[in-house]
Amino acid sequence: MEHRRPLPWPGLALAVVGSLGLLILGQQPWLALTVLLLWGCSLWLAIAEPPPVSTTRTNGAFNRDTMSELIEHSGTPLLLTEKGRIAIANQAAREVLGAHIVGQDVRVALRHPDAITLTNMDRADTTTVRGLVRRHDIWRLSRQPLGDGMAVIELINRTAEADISRSHTDFVANASHELRTPLASIIGYAETLAEENGETDVATRDRFLGTILRESRRLKGLVDDLMSLSRIEAEKHDQPSDRIDMRPVVERAARDAAGPERLSRLELDLADGIVVRGDQQQLEQLVRNLVDNALKYGAEDEPVRVVLEEGQAGNARLTVSDRGEGIAPEHLPHLTRRFYRTDPGRSRASGGTGLGLAIVKHIVERHRGRLDIESKVGRGTTVVVRIPLIDDGEQGLS
Repeated sequence: MEHRRPLPWPGLALAVVGSLGLLILGQQPWLALTVLLLWGCSLWLAIAEPPPVSTTRTNGAFNRDTMSELIEHSGTPLLLTEKGRIAIANQAAREVLGAHIVGQDVRVALRHPDAITLTNMDRADTTTVRGLVRRHDIWRLSRQPLGDGMAVIELINRTAEADISRSHTDFVANASHELRTPLASIIGYAETLAEENGETDVATRDRFLGTILRESRRLKGLVDDLMSLSRIEAEKHDQPSDRIDMRPVVERAARDAAGPERLSRLELDLADGIVVRGDQQQLEQLVRNLVDNALKYGAEDEPVRVVLEEGQAGNARLTVSDRGEGIAPEHLPHLTRRFYRTDPGRSRASGGTGLGLAIVKHIVERHRGRLDIESKVGRGTTVVVRIPLIDDGEQGLS
């Protein structure tokens, strides 16, 4: 079908008047006629010219293509639905739900009663869905209608936030329990001594006072570890910058952890020239925790071996191994959790707070290193820490 614009009557009238004006002014007739023809032809061409071909398609197609380009690389999963089917799913949504969802009925793609209820609404709304992709995940779904049967659905993963919240709740509960136990013991024995009003025999009084002193030290150790863990967690995204020669740090910290009474069980094999970027205080704490654990839980008549060497891939490799009872495989993945103990009674009796390996893990993470724990029941436990060495270029600049 040919498209023409409306006839430009004002322009044609002006052309005629202009030509007549030229005749009245005494101009040659051929000149007036020429002006009229040129003017009229230009107007005719203007009305005969069809409108330019649109570079856009229908509104729906244009909107879909534009929307696809806009949302494709968004980190948030986004869906564009049209008449109940998924017309567009950006890369993040395809990774979460699968590439096959494009073209599917949105109810089939989401497969969750709460999500389906949301998609059936005619208004903007938000809902929280549990188990949308995996069993225990949590997603917040928001739907915004666009008109003409189209809508945008945004999926925001709230699983990590819920895990952090649950972790904090568990931490507070565990910390409260750990603090309450020695406090209850201290208060109980102190009250007993007070009630006796000095009439308790010397042996009983000394035993009570010994218990109070032991539990007070345990309480202090627990508070110190909690404060240390909190400080390390707050700093763990700030990589240390001090140049640390590892040999004197490891030697000093290992001997401090052993003390005079356990020093004979300590075997040191420390290489020179192992230099890292680190926090000296935290690295000493790491070594003390590992050596103390090994001496506590290793066999009393067997040595604890501490080896410092240059590992593969430019790492300082610290190995602490004992020859104790070992740890059952099911416990290994949980050893760096706060307050986790494989044998709670033995750990408390030896003065353990359940935070030593959690502190080690966070120190290693702050130093951009790696922590590995291997153990075999009846043969002992080996802990390996790898921390990146300062390369030759950095040493030259230091």
